[in-house]
Amino acid sequence: MINTKKAKIWYGGDYNPDQWEKPVWDEDLRMFKLAGIDVVTLNVFAWAKNQPDEDTYHFDWLDEMMDKLHTDGIGVCLATSTAAHPAWMARKYPDVLQVDFHGRKRKFGGRHNSCPNSPTYRKFAARMAEKLAERYKDHPALLIWHINNEYGGAGNCYCDNCEAAFREWLKARYGTLDEVNRAWNTGFWGHTFYDWEDIVLPSGLSEEWTGANGRTETNFQGISLDYIRFHSDSLLECYKLEYEAVKKHTPDVPVTTNLMGAFKKLDYHKWAQHMDVVSWDNYPRFDTPHSYTGMMHDLMRGLKAGQPFMLMEQTPSQQNWQPYNSLKRPGVMRLWSYQAAARGADTILFFQLRRSIGACEKYHGAVIEHVGHEHTRVFRECAQLGKELAQLGDTLLDARVQAKTAILFDWENWWAVEMSSGPSIALRYVDEVHKFYDALYRSGIAADVVSVEADLSSYSLVIAPVMYMVKQGVADKLEKYVQAGGTFVTTFFSGIVDENDLVRTGGYPGELRKLLGIWAEEIDALLPDQRNRIVVSAGTPGMKPEYECGLLCDLIHSEGAEVKAVYGEDFYRGMPALTVNKFGSGEAWYVATSPEASFLQDWLSQLCASRGIKPHIPSAPEGVETTLRSKEGQDYLFVLNHNADAETVELGDRAGIDLLTGRTLKGGRAELMGHDVWIVKLDR
Repeated sequence: MINTKKAKIWYGGDYNPDQWEKPVWDEDLRMFKLAGIDVVTLNVFAWAKNQPDEDTYHFDWLDEMMDKLHTDGIGVCLATSTAAHPAWMARKYPDVLQVDFHGRKRKFGGRHNSCPNSPTYRKFAARMAEKLAERYKDHPALLIWHINNEYGGAGNCYCDNCEAAFREWLKARYGTLDEVNRAWNTGFWGHTFYDWEDIVLPSGLSEEWTGANGRTETNFQGISLDYIRFHSDSLLECYKLEYEAVKKHTPDVPVTTNLMGAFKKLDYHKWAQHMDVVSWDNYPRFDTPHSYTGMMHDLMRGLKAGQPFMLMEQTPSQQNWQPYNSLKRPGVMRLWSYQAAARGADTILFFQLRRSIGACEKYHGAVIEHVGHEHTRVFRECAQLGKELAQLGDTLLDARVQAKTAILFDWENWWAVEMSSGPSIALRYVDEVHKFYDALYRSGIAADVVSVEADLSSYSLVIAPVMYMVKQGVADKLEKYVQAGGTFVTTFFSGIVDENDLVRTGGYPGELRKLLGIWAEEIDALLPDQRNRIVVSAGTPGMKPEYECGLLCDLIHSEGAEVKAVYGEDFYRGMPALTVNKFGSGEAWYVATSPEASFLQDWLSQLCASRGIKPHIPSAPEGVETTLRSKEGQDYLFVLNHNADAETVELGDRAGIDLLTGRTLKGGRAELMGHDVWIVKLDR
């Protein structure tokens, strides 16, 4: 539990008093009270203000604000300010500047603009973190440390420091050049390395180029895959330096850094091992599926085995960097805040509390708008939510989401899938994962989103869409899981390569072949407007006779698996499209193509029902989301209506009291207003 110093869901967000004159501070504090704000994130981008030159540090403004906030009963999430180095540092120590994909040295500007392997950057960043920890270690307002901000948000670095560090990283990973040559298959195109100094970074000057669709392409997937791993690890090392600096002085204060959901550049499963609390920034577009946002919350929760997380940032209304920055309609900010809480958030924080007046975020929404007073729609909605969170108190704190279904999500697999030289440019790993998640979401079935290293023993059903990369030991782990009675589902383009992106010979799906009881001979890539059909075996409960499919079609042969559906078109008409293989006490399914959404919803609903996995309520209309959090034997049912109009919800035998209104829900059918939410303390 992170909220031990405030026995409630934290409410507040990013505040930049360093951008304002002092008379504004007191007015802001007055409005914070009106809005129910009790936690403020400070100092995110104040490095230049705090350190005007190499040897001088000024914290007077921060001292004063920390004291003012504490006097007003507001706690502080204190950032280390290191996400943008000062201009003097770039001028005096140019090694802090990144080199881009095309070999060009950057100048000062932007943010996340530091080379992660710059000795200068690492020295000054760790020193700043320690200065802050020394100064505020005993300050009563300090609740949690916020290291840097949104790591990885700028381009990768290709400087000489990074190249030298990459060689050292390779030595630690592989030990010898012979092993590097084996892992990278350097016999191809005569790339064999005989000296560590011969290895250069993959970039626009060497192995990579930007393809027609804007995606980075590469001649050597093994080299590029290791560079992505190295880059993620390099930034993680920077984080760990600051983590250790603050922990040295404040060992009992939790530490986090704000993640960004399915952010491709960083392996968050690895990062989470070094975070006391996971936090993340949620910025869906106006047309982002609600199930996708739900999946991102569940992904963040799954990084630390179901531990509640922090919603570090969301906008009260408008965003500023998307092509079309729509307002959040009345009630939507509240609804989406409770969606985060429903899926494990123990904080509701915004970016930002007051709108800045200049630069690229001046039109990003805030609790306090440019008009500067509380008489706005956005402020009224924020104040309403603040009042409700105070009313909830500690009721939901540390409550857990219970799921019997897991979806495996693997960053390294994602990297490998999308840097593959085939078979289809349209294959997007996250999209395929979301298709399965969305089917469960629409059926009201809870799912954890976890890594391949997670303990799977508590799950009745484990789904691994597009498990292209099967790392060492994973196939054996899955066999043991199914042998013991588990149900495993995977899809087309799975079991193809090892962790070095080397194809496992002997037939697809490689190490999964015995478990799945199939052999995939070929993989057909369909054009965007092409479709095939899945013809379901007659008499299959809950399924239509036929469904559309597309993208990729594996041409598979059964090696003991039972065929449940076949293709309906093309020269492979009649070949298996869906199979199940009995294995020990469990079974393993293979979906050989990418089916339409209704197939997954119909099939997964039946599969879950057969495993005793039930939805939260008997049925919910389209656009109504349900989930459940549990604490000390008490269940709390969240029902969220994402529709603008009221919907009738069938609760079945679920009955209890809505904590937000005090209304008693006696089960059966009940009406939920548009963009409204129930948090039902269920009868035991």
